[in-house]
Amino acid sequence: MKKIIVIFAAVSMVSCGVWKPYSRPEELRTDELFGSRFESDDSVTIATIGWQEFFNDTLLQRHIETGIENNADMNIARLSIKQAESALKSARLAYVPSFSFSPEGAVSSFDTRKASQVYSIPVVASWEIDILGRQTNAKRRSKAAYEQSIEYRKAVQTWLVTTIANHYYTLLMLDEQYRISSQTALSWKQSIETMRLMKEAGMFTEAAIAQSEANYLSIEASLLDLRESIIQIENSLSLLLFQTPGTVERGTFQRQEFPDCLAYGVPVQLLANRPDVRNAEYELVQAYYQTAEARAALYPSLVLAGSAGWTNSVGSTILNPGKLLLSAAAGLTQPVFNRRLNRSQLEIAKAAQEQTAIRFQQTLLDAGAEVNEALTRYQTARDKEPFIDRQVESLQTAVRSTELLMTHGSTTYLEILTAQQALLGAQLDEVGNRFDRIQSIISLYHALGGGTH
Repeated sequence: MKKIIVIFAAVSMVSCGVWKPYSRPEELRTDELFGSRFESDDSVTIATIGWQEFFNDTLLQRHIETGIENNADMNIARLSIKQAESALKSARLAYVPSFSFSPEGAVSSFDTRKASQVYSIPVVASWEIDILGRQTNAKRRSKAAYEQSIEYRKAVQTWLVTTIANHYYTLLMLDEQYRISSQTALSWKQSIETMRLMKEAGMFTEAAIAQSEANYLSIEASLLDLRESIIQIENSLSLLLFQTPGTVERGTFQRQEFPDCLAYGVPVQLLANRPDVRNAEYELVQAYYQTAEARAALYPSLVLAGSAGWTNSVGSTILNPGKLLLSAAAGLTQPVFNRRLNRSQLEIAKAAQEQTAIRFQQTLLDAGAEVNEALTRYQTARDKEPFIDRQVESLQTAVRSTELLMTHGSTTYLEILTAQQALLGAQLDEVGNRFDRIQSIISLYHALGGGTH
């Protein structure tokens, strides 16, 4: 017994590392993740705003609620949590002794003599003492897997909320482009009718009218393309909501509002706010405890075993009725022949842990780059907005002037077409730029980890 105690004391000194819990790597880089242009000391971030508050369109809120409840990926993520929770419960049960009921019976006869009947009804118990943390590390790894499944569900929800919002605002943008193009087509149709009347007075040629009709028909064709795009986006959004394709109820593009100032906080907050970053870290946690388990396999394990029950067989004597049978044993198992295999498994686990650490750092860098791109896109769209607005105003003035001049016959059809085409392009650019700004806001919200509240 003293020898066993001495062995375990020596092993505990050598293998104390198997008990050390996970801690975040000190070499993890979080400085300037957003780039030097966007470093901030402000700890406030829009990621802490719930999606119900961030997206104030009631129809969009209703679609997001439907998606969270019904989306296939969300339901799969929820089932993954249940699986991980069951695995964690199983790991916790490793601390409890195992019991088995093993009744046995036999009938034997020698040289035609009277048959003897022997029975044994034992309950066998086995309990591995967790002296080196093998079961503890397994439980910690299962807990990390459970936490990872929760973060995965949050990551799916973040993706789902922002994807539904992007589809919704894409529909609003296409609706607005369709409205502008329809109004322009109607205006051109009226201009062509006016030109036909003025042709009879010799003010326009057939060539001018034909050119105007060609441009009008081009806009009519673009309306069909816009209509097709609207149906495609409606179908995609319906699939996100786990519904059959159909018309999506929605508001108008002009009524959408977002905050002018978007707080993005400090880079280190990505470690707390981004579900995919936390998901990557939980992968590292699991790899860490997998290594600890492999290290523990190099050392002896202590198993206590015992049984209790009834039997009528004690040695070679047949006793009736049965008597109580008790037994107890302790076993110390030291890897000998498979020690080299266990050491190889440890090296494999260490390499896997290093790979996971690199992926964790890469995930963090990718998250910082996404924030940088969203901020850059937002600033670009915001800075372009006043120029495009002024351009539209100037072109509207130009169209009105050329139309007035046309009625007095002091301008050519080419000037009219040029002014109308330029106005249509500028109006569509105005809608597109505003849509880019909205998309950049949604992308920033997603990049910072919003949408899970």
